[in-house]
Formats: sequence, C-alpha cells, structure tokens
Amino acid sequence: MPKLTPRPFFSAVDGFKSSKDTPSAFLERCLATFDELEPQVLAFVHSDKERARKDAAAATARWREGKPLSPIDGMPVGVKDIIETQDMPTEMGSALYKGYRSNRDAASVTALREAGAVILGKTVTTEFATQPPGPTRNPWDPRRTPGGSSSGSAAAAGSGMVPAGLGTQVLGSILRPASFCGCVGFKPSLGAINRGGSHDALSQSVHGALAASIEDAWVVLREIADRAGGDPGYSGLIGPAAPPAAQQPRRLAVLETPGWAKASAGAKAAFAAAIETLAQADVKLLRRGDNAAVARAETALERALPVSQQVNTWESRWPINAYRARDPSKLTQFALDRLADAERMNLAQYRERLAERAQIRAIYAALAAECDATITLSATGPAPLGLESTGDPIFVVAGSCLGVPAISLPLLSVEDLPVGLQLLGFLDEDARLIATARWVRDRLARG
Repeated sequence: MPKLTPRPFFSAVDGFKSSKDTPSAFLERCLATFDELEPQVLAFVHSDKERARKDAAAATARWREGKPLSPIDGMPVGVKDIIETQDMPTEMGSALYKGYRSNRDAASVTALREAGAVILGKTVTTEFATQPPGPTRNPWDPRRTPGGSSSGSAAAAGSGMVPAGLGTQVLGSILRPASFCGCVGFKPSLGAINRGGSHDALSQSVHGALAASIEDAWVVLREIADRAGGDPGYSGLIGPAAPPAAQQPRRLAVLETPGWAKASAGAKAAFAAAIETLAQADVKLLRRGDNAAVARAETALERALPVSQQVNTWESRWPINAYRARDPSKLTQFALDRLADAERMNLAQYRERLAERAQIRAIYAALAAECDATITLSATGPAPLGLESTGDPIFVVAGSCLGVPAISLPLLSVEDLPVGLQLLGFLDEDARLIATARWVRDRLARG
C-alpha cells in the first residue's frame, strides 16, 4: 500500500477564507485518494461522487461570499451504514436489508447537511454493527483487520479518503478501528449525539467520529449537536463550538485494565515510552500500586467486558427476533446465536447486570477527584493478521461500559503499524478531555 496521509479539514479552513483553497479542490484531493485506494480497501458500500461535487461547489460559493453555513461547510464525510440517509440505501451490513431505503435522513445526517457537510457515501459496517466482519481491509496492510464495527469510516479517515466519518460504539466500535487504521476516534459521553434514525438502540451505544485530527472530530460532532442535540433526555455534547484549547493535565491515572495481560510487548513498550515523556513534562502519573482510587477502578473494570456483553445480549433480543421472523436464512449464524443467548437470559439477570454496571460507573466517577483523565492503550497491539475477526475490544470497552468520553490518538507505532493511545474522561466533560488530548498529542509530537 502507498504511504497513508490523513487529510484534516479543520486546518484547511483558513485557505477557504483566503480563497487560496476551496472545498471543491479539497474534495478532489479526497476523491483522488478514493480512486487510488478504495478498490483495495473497500471502505464504502455506496458512494455518490457527482452529488458530492455539486455539494462541494455550493460550499465553495458560500466560502467565497464569506457566508459559510458552519466551520464544516464543504467537509467530505462518510456515514456508517446503520445510519439512515434519504438518498442512499441503509443496508446495515445485512443481507436482510439489501437495497433498503428508509427515505429519510437520520438526525445526525440532517444536521450534517444543514451545516453544509458533503456526504460522500455510506461506509461499511458489520452486520447490525456487531459481527461478523464486513469486506473492508486495513489501509495499512490489506491482510489485516480494520477493526469493527465502524470499519469503513476508520479506513476512510485513516487513509485520507475523507477527513471524518460517523461511527457508533457499544463495546469498542469507534476506538478499536481508529487504533488499527491510524486515525483519531472520539466517542463522546453517553447520549451526547442524537441517534434518531440510526439502528443502534442499545443502552451503551453512542454516535462518534473517526477523523483525521482531534479538531475535525470535535467540530463535526459539535456541529451535529448544535442542530440535533443529544439523545432524548440528554443535554447533548457540551463544550465550545471551536476545539477546546490544549491544556496540560496535572495528573493522569494510568489504567492497565484486563487488557494489559493480552497486550504485546511492543505495545507495552510504546505506551511506557509515551507516558514517560508525559512524566518528564511534570504530569503526575497515578497507578494502582500507589493510589487506592485507581486500584478500585482497576478492580471494577475487570468486569466491564462481561457485563457489557450480557447487557448488550439481552437488549438485542429485539430486534433480532423480529429479523428472524422476517427471514432467518438472511441472518448470520452470529446473529442467531446471539438471539439464542438472549432467550436464555431473563429480566432478573439483566437487572443484575445493570446494577453492576452502575456500581462500576460510580467507582470510576470517584477518580474525578484524583486526576484530570485516565490513560491506557486503545488495543493490545497493531491490527492482527486475518480478516475473520474485528479484534479484541478489551481495552476500549471501559469507556462504553462507563458511558464517559474516550478518545484514541494515533500516536504510537509498533512494527511500523499504528496503535492508539487512549484517554478517558468523565461524564459530560468532553471538552476537558479534548483539551487534554490536544496537549498530549502536541507534547508527544515534540518527543
């Protein structure tokens, strides 16, 4: 594969203001990368270049007149194919929904269009955003998984086809593919982005962004929240319209989580070097061996994956039983097995898991008095060879179980392949996490 270069949009806006660059020219650079890489990467299940060109031309005219609709006016975006689009099919990675059109835009897509974003196409997802893997290949090495379930958006953003793609996460479906594909993955706080018109109804699911930069991830989600708000009953993404300024954290809690036992030696070494650089910049690092609150959080998070899996299984009983009633032959064995597992559970067991999840969240929330954020790996190592799996979510399930904002930064490298550095914040303190992430990125870039 050729050298990959993510293509930030946020840093190109000054060129639009001065007319040295235009959204149309920016789109053409994206399309040149698309034409070169998409035949091997297979990030998109559907695309519409001509409509994208028309929308980019309209954005170019608005920037020239000094009247852009928003800071993302003209931004090419990929939309994960469980999120409805009026002008394109929404197939959800399922044979059952081949060619399905809802004839409406999801709340997030409506907001993107109102902000002037250019919807290039629908990006590949796994079946109903779970398993098994879709056709997408890792842009760094097509023999390796891109992760899942937001595989297409991650591959498109990591390779420079688009500066941002919408993703969803219920276990690790934004942060893990971001780590594998070398882009930023930002999962905001639970409920921060309106999921209306998206087929991800589970209680841990959140809309987020796979992006070329932290700034792109923030502005695209912030513009959506401005127009569509959060999920019903939630206040929406909280923070300024512009990306929060970089701010040095005073204290970071280092979380090993159950993933540490599975992490490769190379990933552990890269992580150790990164946090040593932060320590040299006078960031105090708290660990389970010297801080009781961190130790309690580590113990609580040992149950994050099994608790999340059981909660998700019960909540998947519907709609999978409705899908089975329509045509079980068009469901994968994974979906049928998951339904069988759900039918073996009962409501009392589900309530027990919810109570356990609430306890885990309360223990982690106590860390807010001890540190500005927590830091860990995003994955056990580089994307594994083979296309039969989307990879292990063991490191990134914590943010989903907790409902807190989490971000994967493409700052580590093992064997010339990307590995994400993960930061987790505290509920509804997304802006603070972004400020910390920008400082961490800038500090590690200086070495």
